[in-house]
Amino acid sequence: MMGKVYIVGAGPGDVELLTLKAVRIIKEADVILYDRLVSEDILQLARPDCEIIYVGKEEGKHTPQDSINRMLVELSKVYRRVVRLKGGDPFVFGRGAEEALYLAQKGVEFEVVPGVSSVTGVPTYVGIPLTMRGVSSSFGVVTGHEGEGCYGVRWELSKYVDTLVVVMGVGKRQEIGRKLLELGRDAEEPVAFVERGCTSRQRVVVTSLGRLASDPPPVEPPALLVVGKVVDLINTLGKEVERWRQNPTVVIW
Repeated sequence: MMGKVYIVGAGPGDVELLTLKAVRIIKEADVILYDRLVSEDILQLARPDCEIIYVGKEEGKHTPQDSINRMLVELSKVYRRVVRLKGGDPFVFGRGAEEALYLAQKGVEFEVVPGVSSVTGVPTYVGIPLTMRGVSSSFGVVTGHEGEGCYGVRWELSKYVDTLVVVMGVGKRQEIGRKLLELGRDAEEPVAFVERGCTSRQRVVVTSLGRLASDPPPVEPPALLVVGKVVDLINTLGKEVERWRQNPTVVIW
């Protein structure tokens, strides 16, 4: 009898942002395949006898997606509870849907457990609301990294939303800044990068869109980019967040 695969969202970093269902499934897992954005605190919830397998994608340690898909199927033949643990929400820029489709095609039973997406969780964690009455009534999300075989990023979306969130955009941050200016966004518009959001090593770098395009700040991945007037609220809400956590994080560039 084959086991069951759980594709679980681990949230944006803080172990306390896991859902109750995610915690239960992690504690019951026989084997866990995890990404690089899953924290050690979260992995420590697993049983001592649970097999832990790293399948992250980063420079020097890149696990091909096809290999991950096959591993899930093979492990389901050995273990009753196979957990695929992914940062954020597995269906938001997490390739969870690809894994779910592969499992369905192979006849493997699976369940998807939503998680708090970094798209919304990280800005909130540092005091940047994506929407606020009178400031922002809409937001959009795009990826700054186009993989092979993907549709082109529709940057024109930025013309129709008040707040824009860019994931995986650190490597092309200057190019992104220039593109947004070309599309008509204001050079004085504030932008913020949140490095390692929702972790003890969190850092926020604030600048303007014009400065991003001409002299981009040094930023290390993983980092989320937020563009829009709501970023200015970090001057008040962000300072309160720093006071609560006693962890100064904001850098002005």
